[in-house]
Amino acid sequence: MNAKKIRVAVVYGGRSSEHSVSCVSAGAIMAHLDPQAYEVIPIGITRDGAWTKGTTEGLEIIDGRMPEVEFDEELTLSVNPHTRGQFYNVTRGEVHAEVDVIFPVLHGPFGEDGTVQGLFELSGIPYVGTGVLSSAAGMDKEFTKKLMVAEGLPVTAEVILREGAELDDAQKDRLGLPVFVKPARGGSSIGISKVTDWADLPAAVELARESDSKVIVEAEIHGDEVEVGVLQYPDGRVVASVPAKLNGTEDSDEGFYGFETKYLDDVVSPTIPAPFDEETTQALQDMALKTFQALDCKGLSRVDFFVTDRGPVLNEINTMPGFTPISMFPQVFKASGVSYEELLDTLVRNALAHHAGVYSAQ
Repeated sequence: MNAKKIRVAVVYGGRSSEHSVSCVSAGAIMAHLDPQAYEVIPIGITRDGAWTKGTTEGLEIIDGRMPEVEFDEELTLSVNPHTRGQFYNVTRGEVHAEVDVIFPVLHGPFGEDGTVQGLFELSGIPYVGTGVLSSAAGMDKEFTKKLMVAEGLPVTAEVILREGAELDDAQKDRLGLPVFVKPARGGSSIGISKVTDWADLPAAVELARESDSKVIVEAEIHGDEVEVGVLQYPDGRVVASVPAKLNGTEDSDEGFYGFETKYLDDVVSPTIPAPFDEETTQALQDMALKTFQALDCKGLSRVDFFVTDRGPVLNEINTMPGFTPISMFPQVFKASGVSYEELLDTLVRNALAHHAGVYSAQ
């Protein structure tokens, strides 16, 4: 007799500027979940926040066109733990699907920032990825860095511009030029500008504020851009992948590792494993694990660094990294001996093992 398949709701799209990236990630995940072990239920979230019946088709980038969630039938997730995992069809008032676990392939605000994780906690349903606090702290670059400084990890120099604030002359002198201007709670390099002349700063801040009222201005760091994956297994083991060194990030039209460079252009190529000595590689992996543990993460993360003449410097953490076919997280684990299918299987089974709820014994 065949074992019962695990029912996985793959939730994608969402109310963020990374909506389309989420769609591409979800498409790849649904195509690689083992059909012998898993029954996939696609759940889409439109750009304006409507939960709807999803699809497994048409979630690729085609001729530069990014996919979108199209509204079909409105769905809602039960927040009653006694009916946990049930998605209801709002119009018909009936159960659309009942699932065992949720894989929220959501990037950015309302998906990677603790908000939807709180919904899943209320409903009592296991879910892939980390919890409310670590999602929120990992999403907000200001608080990521504050926590990392408390752990003794080196971070890039920065100034936080809250709504209406501007850089003063002393802050400009401290940061120097060039600087990178970013939404403090953004991702996929959306809304980021490289500023080489202070006269261009106001326009860069305005662009960043289209995505977030809080803006972070960071000093440029000279060094190799490096990414390390972290994966938690159902038995509690947490491992770091081999590092990936990104080549050609400054050769794009954007002049840095921007959105088009990441997803549309064929400019940047990774070297995996990165060609560092054993000591540097170990330092990167240790820092990635320390970052994961300091934020109390679960499941997975991708930790980004600059490797400078004085050693690695932490850039940021992504608690739900991209899963597109060219994303670094699957690539670094493939180079570490973990296939895409095994990676997904590990994440789902870890969620079932470790997400009994934030107030339950883990």
